[in-house]
Amino acid sequence: MLRTGEGLQAMPELPEVETVCRGLRGKLEGRVLRRVEARRKDLRIPLPTDLAKRTTGRRVLAIRRRAKYILVDLDDGTTMIVHLGMSGRILMTQGRPNAIGPHDHVLFETEDDVHLRLNDARRFGLVTLCASDRLAEHALFQHLGPEPLEDAFDGPTLAAALAGRRTPIKAALLDQQTVVGVGNIYACEALFHAGISPRRLAQTVQGDRAERLVKAIKSVLLKAIAAGGSTLRDHVQPSGELGYFQHEWAVYGREGEPCPGCDCKAKVRRLVQANRSTFYCAKRQR
Repeated sequence: MLRTGEGLQAMPELPEVETVCRGLRGKLEGRVLRRVEARRKDLRIPLPTDLAKRTTGRRVLAIRRRAKYILVDLDDGTTMIVHLGMSGRILMTQGRPNAIGPHDHVLFETEDDVHLRLNDARRFGLVTLCASDRLAEHALFQHLGPEPLEDAFDGPTLAAALAGRRTPIKAALLDQQTVVGVGNIYACEALFHAGISPRRLAQTVQGDRAERLVKAIKSVLLKAIAAGGSTLRDHVQPSGELGYFQHEWAVYGREGEPCPGCDCKAKVRRLVQANRSTFYCAKRQR
């Protein structure tokens, strides 16, 4: 039985953020922000004091994603950077807006009466502004690794990033300088499908192992995006729909259950690495 209520929590990972971006594109791209309101001074970092002034009246040119950040390109050469943190959600309604709640910290309204709210109970998210042509230099992005779904991320690229690293491969995958957006859930799932132990030293993931792992990362992420991401506690799509990829997890959150496609009598195991739960099959993953 799938257990999602036993302390399992996760911040939005790449599939969840990509799902949000896709949900926003159809309602925001090409539209003018008629009204923007910041209802507090800060989240994880201070909000720009002139956020409303600089974004109100601006037309949204594009919604993009970099790592786990939502990028909103505006027509004056500015990009609004949004991160959902641990519990952030963007909620969207058409026409009459819902009542504003205590955790609705930034409000947006478009010219055609679409209302959006950045809701963040824990306030670990962020909203800031940057010149669009300077994003790569911004402190949030300058040390990020490759995007896992781009063609440039392949076996040799991953192998080179892991060479000489004596940390466990699971920890290396969570390092955003190795590859971006592969958080705890999808690292567990990708390692299972690649047949690689989460304990294995990162430097030993070379050649065929690196190729298998890249293939598994891409496959798991694409399937999760198609399913709208995984819903544990907080993630919903802008429309309010839940993601359902958690029903397709092979090992994450399934301690003690049979390993899919495996005759492992020990079943799915759980260990703690760097204060994060890791789920794996000791027989299948080497």
